Amino acid sequence: MTPSKSWLAMLNSRKVGHATGLTLLSLTVAISGCSSIGQSQTSGLNSDNATAVISDSEANAQPNSEAAKKLNDLAVSAKRSEESCVDDCDDVDAIAYVDDDIESYEDIDSQPALIDIEDDDIDDLDNEVEGERLGVEHVPLNAISPQTLQAFVEVIDVIRHDYVKPVNDEMLFQQAITGMLEKLDKHAEYLTPENYDNLRSFTDGEIAQVGLVVRYNPSQQAWVVTSVLSQSSAKQEGIKVGDRLLRIKNAELTSDMTEQDVQQLLSGIAGSQVEVTVMSAQGSSRRNITLQRNLAADNELTVTVKDGIAIIRLPVFQNGSKDQLISALKQTGAAVTGVVIDVRNNPGGVLSSAIDIGSLFIKEGDLIQVRSRTNHSQLIKPKGKPYLSDLPVVVLQNRYSASAAEVLASSFKSNQRAQIVGEQSFGKGTVQEVVPLKSGGGIKLTVAEYRSTKGELIDGIGVKPDVVLAHDGSDWQQTAVNLLLSQDRPFGIKFDTKFDDDSLMLNDY
Repeated sequence: MTPSKSWLAMLNSRKVGHATGLTLLSLTVAISGCSSIGQSQTSGLNSDNATAVISDSEANAQPNSEAAKKLNDLAVSAKRSEESCVDDCDDVDAIAYVDDDIESYEDIDSQPALIDIEDDDIDDLDNEVEGERLGVEHVPLNAISPQTLQAFVEVIDVIRHDYVKPVNDEMLFQQAITGMLEKLDKHAEYLTPENYDNLRSFTDGEIAQVGLVVRYNPSQQAWVVTSVLSQSSAKQEGIKVGDRLLRIKNAELTSDMTEQDVQQLLSGIAGSQVEVTVMSAQGSSRRNITLQRNLAADNELTVTVKDGIAIIRLPVFQNGSKDQLISALKQTGAAVTGVVIDVRNNPGGVLSSAIDIGSLFIKEGDLIQVRSRTNHSQLIKPKGKPYLSDLPVVVLQNRYSASAAEVLASSFKSNQRAQIVGEQSFGKGTVQEVVPLKSGGGIKLTVAEYRSTKGELIDGIGVKPDVVLAHDGSDWQQTAVNLLLSQDRPFGIKFDTKFDDDSLMLNDY
């Protein structure tokens, strides 16, 4: 198939001395090989024309840059795709097998461990394997309309020539990738090789900060940076004391927020990133900066016993949280007649850790439902011994309890195993997976969503509390303890000091 006269006329209409004609013409001819119905076509191109050379007479066009070579390769690949096109070349929804080099990092709520999975009314699972990430085969360029590819290349060409400042081609391509992922959902993210390596260094599901301390200044009607911690990403990016923090992610900072609100938006799973908008103290410039959460926060799981009620503070779900919990209960040396699980401000973490802890309290039934892109529902069951299944439980949550924390709360609520007390949770009900790229770096991609065992949505909604508590300065933990003390508690348990995970010693009181 040869390019239409209208395309040629449009390309030749630019007479400002740019080399657009050669660039776009080569790509246009190369990508037009297959019709939309998948019929094999031939073009009038010979082998010499298969290589689309991107040239430019302007100094800032950077014709020999890596990005220019990528555009050139795009045209070559399109030509090859055209030549190999067969009747089924428009089938872009075929299921592909998982590549062996795909890695999964549960510390950022990645692919969960699917335990004792049951499929909900699924007749044909031939294409699905437990734990397998379902994807799409390599997409032939003929699956993308020539007009779309033409527009992409033309936009880059216009930016290179007409933007007010010289632009680096590599930066343009990285920003294009970033924009593509961000438009999918707010959790998808492109990781440069450096950011990908930094993320891999965090494997335990820790909470981390960006190193900013801010306070609201009524006279300036703005949130002002009061401290920038050393060795932090904020320090590295040149944020200074006195600068104004305007936005975090897509949230505009307002006067009715608290310092806790702002810090919760800034903090998150170690190694992850957050975009902020900062204005200089003089108000002369505004910058959008991507900060990495690289300063460890307080991640310690703690257990205190008050009036026979164990208060378990879970700031994040880490690898080994279950062992830490049992060890902490053992060290108290006290008999326990009820449990408060405090997941306020918990952003999630290792999803399988939440399953492990829920399994300590829930003897039977399903914990959570996971749905992949195929909309197959998979139910995760408890695993291990439910040592604490007979103790009454209150789960204490707030608006910042998210992800794995919501999995735990939903599991308790679905099984009528605990009272959920506090505020409606954050509403982050999706699972992300980090996929390394052979070209370097990686992407964080949403691969599944989880729901309650009844199929109720969590993402964008959260887990509703059974007992709502208001921000009135009261002690929420004491309120939760009082709820348990008002219940009939027939007996208590005490962990023997001879702790062995395989033969845990419990005494009834």
